[in-house]
Amino acid sequence: MDLLIYLMIKALDIYLYIIFAHVILSWLLAFGVVNLQNPIAFKISRFLDRVTEPVYRPIRRLMPDLNGLDLSPIVIILGISLLQRLLASMLIA
Repeated sequence: MDLLIYLMIKALDIYLYIIFAHVILSWLLAFGVVNLQNPIAFKISRFLDRVTEPVYRPIRRLMPDLNGLDLSPIVIILGISLLQRLLASMLIA
């Protein structure tokens, strides 16, 4: 059981890194630093979109429109952090 909880915590860590990468890439795209005409950048962007969008979508439906400001990654990061703390407390107990 402890191993399963530990693996879940680590999987959530990896997903946090994916979210951070998606946020940073979206900023780089918005400011024109990265161009999606580059095939490698396009593939990375497509992968990050496919991995994060299923989690972002329900949060975006619940949150109000803030004129282009997407706060769903912040909500997901807070939720994952809370879940990790809950799992860690189960691991300690």
